[in-house]
Amino acid sequence: MTHLRLFVRLAAASLRGQLRYPASALLLTLSQFLSTGIEVVGIWALFDRFGTVQGWRLGEVALFYGLVHAMFALADALGRGFDVLGTEFLRTGAFDRLLLRPRPLALQLMAHEVRLSRAGRLLQALAVLAFASWQAPIAWTPTSAALALACVAGGVALFLGILVLQGTLAFWTVESLEIANVFTYGGVEAGQYPMALYARWARRLLTFAVPLACVAYYPGLAILGRPDLLGAPPWLGWVSPLAGFAFLGLSFLGWRQGVRHYASTGS
Repeated sequence: MTHLRLFVRLAAASLRGQLRYPASALLLTLSQFLSTGIEVVGIWALFDRFGTVQGWRLGEVALFYGLVHAMFALADALGRGFDVLGTEFLRTGAFDRLLLRPRPLALQLMAHEVRLSRAGRLLQALAVLAFASWQAPIAWTPTSAALALACVAGGVALFLGILVLQGTLAFWTVESLEIANVFTYGGVEAGQYPMALYARWARRLLTFAVPLACVAYYPGLAILGRPDLLGAPPWLGWVSPLAGFAFLGLSFLGWRQGVRHYASTGS
């Protein structure tokens, strides 16, 4: 609880710092809302032209879109410290100060900069989820709502795990490698559509290597009450979000090895 209170205080300080320039914070949030909104227009144009895509309707795809963008918005807001670890901490020697503080490194990095602008993507994702509830339609019950929350929580853990691995690689490369964006922004683009639309190799990659299907596709099927065209059992969607937490745990194992490899700047 002490660590949690400290995180809340650090995150609140970060948000207060951004709110000192309210016009800038508002414009950044609005830009996030509008930039992701362009993707929604593209998806709507696709279904307006063809009606359905391999049997999937617009409302069903909107559910996957809203879930994936909600989980990524929260993870992106919390994972900024890992994203800039190489440039802002390792190259400058600021990481040494984090090591001297008697608090977990992960907590300090997660609270380094809680980006308020990501609220724009989150609000846009919630708006799309509301549209999906009306268009699909989805019969929301306490059980399905709890599954949606578990789905988002597992997805936040998954994307945080990817950012942790990106930061871990910086211990060897010093720079934050852009290749990680293949699994962050690329994962968001892939996860906003049903996995059944992809080739077998892509489905396997997004299920067993980076378990995006486990935190978005299978829970989404359970919420929609739709059977999996690939033959997965119906109960899988109720337990698969745990894969996101498992991925995060494995990521932190790699993170520990990276911290041990760190040799300081000598400053």
